[in-house]
Amino acid sequence: MPLQELEFEVLDEHSKPQDLDRLAGWLESGGDVGLLSEAGCPAIADPGAALIDAAHREGFRVVPLIGPSSLILALMASGLEGQRFAFCGYLPRESNERAVRIRELEQRSRREKETQIFIETPYRNDSVLAALLETCKGQTRLCVAADLTLPGESISCKSVAEWRRAKAAIGKRPAVFLLLAD
Repeated sequence: MPLQELEFEVLDEHSKPQDLDRLAGWLESGGDVGLLSEAGCPAIADPGAALIDAAHREGFRVVPLIGPSSLILALMASGLEGQRFAFCGYLPRESNERAVRIRELEQRSRREKETQIFIETPYRNDSVLAALLETCKGQTRLCVAADLTLPGESISCKSVAEWRRAKAAIGKRPAVFLLLAD
């Protein structure tokens, strides 16, 4: 089908339950429905999971298609522990809660020898990076993978101490954070 003939709808954190009902109605009409994500992976820390859940509840076939997943690509390129890892979604927005969560993730990583993977909305990337550098121990490894598969792709992995010396900024780009404590 030509791209111009496709219908597109937005499903995001501002969508209301009636928006989901309308989208689920597309399934009931008998047509094919696809779910795309502008960054990351559809339905992984993404509002699309609610649409997938509705499809399953109504008995519709759900078919995941292969394609790049920023989470797995970042893990692959990080050089961090790939045998044991956990996707932790988004960190808390409030700075005190975020610092507590970062400490918990660092302790879990050290205890389990497990890479902790999380994401953030692009406009909070630099504040999350600052919180990581302020909260984590210097020897903890931190990888930031931004704009994966795009021309401006960057993947930088170093110790928190090295990050502190570099005074780096990510900017407002889709990014994945990976943390591995020694």
